[in-house]
Amino acid sequence: MATTRVFSLLIVDDDPLIHQSLKMILPSHWKVFSAHTLESIQFERFYHAAFVDMHLEPGKGPVGPQIIEKLLKTHAQLEVVAMSGDLNRQLMETCLKAGAQRFLAKPLTPEEVALVVEKIEALWSLRNIDPSANRHSVRWVGSSSASQQIRKRIAELRGETSPVLIEGETGCGKEVTARLLHEQEAERPFIAVNLASIPDNLFESEMFGHVKGAFTGADQNKTGLVEAANGGDLFLDEIEALPLTQQAKLLRFLESGEVRRVGAKESTIVKVRVIAASNKPLDKMVAAGEFREDLLYRLASQRIHLTPLRERLEDIAELAQHFLASERPRRNKTFTDDGLTALQKYNWPGNVRELKRVCEQLSLVSPLPMIRDEDVSAWLKPAATATGAPSYTVIDFNKGLATLVEEFETHVIRSCLKQTQDVETAAGLLQVSRSNLYKKIKEYKIDEDSN
Repeated sequence: MATTRVFSLLIVDDDPLIHQSLKMILPSHWKVFSAHTLESIQFERFYHAAFVDMHLEPGKGPVGPQIIEKLLKTHAQLEVVAMSGDLNRQLMETCLKAGAQRFLAKPLTPEEVALVVEKIEALWSLRNIDPSANRHSVRWVGSSSASQQIRKRIAELRGETSPVLIEGETGCGKEVTARLLHEQEAERPFIAVNLASIPDNLFESEMFGHVKGAFTGADQNKTGLVEAANGGDLFLDEIEALPLTQQAKLLRFLESGEVRRVGAKESTIVKVRVIAASNKPLDKMVAAGEFREDLLYRLASQRIHLTPLRERLEDIAELAQHFLASERPRRNKTFTDDGLTALQKYNWPGNVRELKRVCEQLSLVSPLPMIRDEDVSAWLKPAATATGAPSYTVIDFNKGLATLVEEFETHVIRSCLKQTQDVETAAGLLQVSRSNLYKKIKEYKIDEDSN
C-alpha cells in the first residue's frame, strides 16, 4: 500500500480561532506549524505552503507582504496564500506582487480552503521534489519557468470536470499533459483516441458504439469509446483533424452528455471529462471556416498552452539526461558539457519527441561512454541531398503539372523522413496530419525503412 505523503503548513495569524479552524479543515496528512506573532515565525524551516494574515499586528499596518517576501527568499517554491477580512484592492495586489499565489477573504469557508489545499498537494506531487514520493507513471521533466507554469496549470485543474483544451506544436508533450491531468484524480478510466486515425465513415460507431444489426458487419453490440470512458477522462488527440460533419456529432454529445449507439432507439447519459489536444491553433481554423466556433467554446472551457522546446532551452539538459537514464542499464552513457551545449544550439522543430529520438540514437551509436559535441553535431547536421533528387533550376514542363507536383512532394517527404527518422515528427514539420502523411507515403510508394 502506498504511503500518504506528509505536507507541512505554516499558519501566520494572531487569531487563535483561525489556527483551530484550519487544523479542523485540513486533512490528517498535513502537519501544521503556528505563528501568532512576527517573532515566532520560523523562516528557516521548510514548508510546502503558508497561510499568511495581512494584519498580524493590529495598529501597525499590513505586514503580510513583507512576511511573504521573506518566506519566499528562503523557499522559492513555497505556495503562499494571503488572507484578510480587509478586501482593499491595493492591499490584495501588493500581496500578489510580493509572491502570494492566492488571496482568500475572511471569514474562510471550509470548502474553499479544502479546494486550495487540494490543488497545492497536486502541484507538489507534479514537481517531483521527492523522487520516493513520485506516484506518476509519467512525468513532466524540466525546471524552466515555462515548465513550472505548466505544472501549476495542471495542478489548478485537479478536481475540475469541465473540458480541457491542450494546445501546442507536435511533440511538445500534449499526451503527457493529458495523462498528468488524469493521474492526479482518483483511479478511474482513461481512454485515449487519435481522431486522425478514425475513418470518417466509422466515426459514430467507434466513438458512440453500435447495436447488433445496425449495419452490414455489425454482428454484435459494441461499446463506444465515449461509454468506455464513463466516470473518467476521454482524451481526443489531434482534434483539428475531425471533419466538420463529425464535429457536429461531438458537439451534440458535449452539450447533452447523451450517447446513442448507431442503430439504437434509446440514449445513455455518460459523464466524462473531455481532454482535447490540437497541433494547430483552433482559433485560426475557426476564422478559416475549418472548425466550428461553438465546438471550440465547449472544448476550451479550460486551456493549457504548451511552449515549444526552442523557447525553454533550460529544460534540454534535464530532458536529455532523463532520456539517457531510461536507456540504462542496457546502455550507460552520459552527456559531456559540450554535448549538452550542442543540443541547446539546435532548433528542435520536432520538440521533445524529436529530442527523445535523438538521445536514443546517440546512446546507440556514440563510440565512447560519454556523448560529445562532435557526436551530437554529426547526428544533427542537415541531411545531405538525396541522390537523384529532382532539380528545380531546370524544369521539364513536358511532364505536366501533376507529375512535377508529385515529384516535388515525394522528394520533400522522403527528405523530411530521412532527417527526422519519425513519421510523427515529419508530420509536425510538414504541418499535415499523420493520417494524411501516411496516405502520401503509400500513394508515392516511399519506403520508410530506407530512411
